Amino acid sequence: MSTYETLRHFADSYGLLVTMLLFLGLCAWPFRPGAKDRNAQAANSILEDHDDGE
Repeated sequence: MSTYETLRHFADSYGLLVTMLLFLGLCAWPFRPGAKDRNAQAANSILEDHDDGE
């Protein structure tokens, strides 16, 4: 087997699995139990009145 075929086999099988697990982990990250306060702060931060010096 050549190096190209070995790397292609790895990318076709394990690379896809790693990419899928990473995607699912990033999609689930905002829904973890400890993120509720941080998500609420991010959702309401645009509504806060900030003094920009104007």
